[in-house]
Amino acid sequence: MSTTYKAIEVTKPGEFSLANKPLRNPGPGQVRIRVEACGVCHSDAATVDGLFAIEWPRVPGHEVVGKIDALGSGVQGWTIGQRVGVGFLAGSCGYCEFCRNGDLVNCKNQEFTGIHHDGGYAEVTALLPIPLQLCRHSAAHR
Repeated sequence: MSTTYKAIEVTKPGEFSLANKPLRNPGPGQVRIRVEACGVCHSDAATVDGLFAIEWPRVPGHEVVGKIDALGSGVQGWTIGQRVGVGFLAGSCGYCEFCRNGDLVNCKNQEFTGIHHDGGYAEVTALLPIPLQLCRHSAAHR
């Protein structure tokens, strides 16, 4: 297996670059996805135009579909080869008032795929840590 993967990243507003990035094993609670498709959304255009506070370079893309190809430690309920999707929301803080009340979508410290974390304009991406209550809910509805 290769030690790198290809990605299209934005190196500064309006400037795309093909990059070979190091293929890393997923961290605890993370899942690595082999990207099969990624949509193009208006928020991706805002990423490319530099309208969000971004650490450059950044790989856009949050409408991702692919298959799991590696699991980090402690991951439960997900299997290698399982087809999954990644959306815009990329992680709630777990401690703000909204999170403590189970309203993770309105987290005051919400992170976003393709803005705070690299997205799907690449051969691989990550399914970021998922709050335990969502994992249980998802497993019950598969």
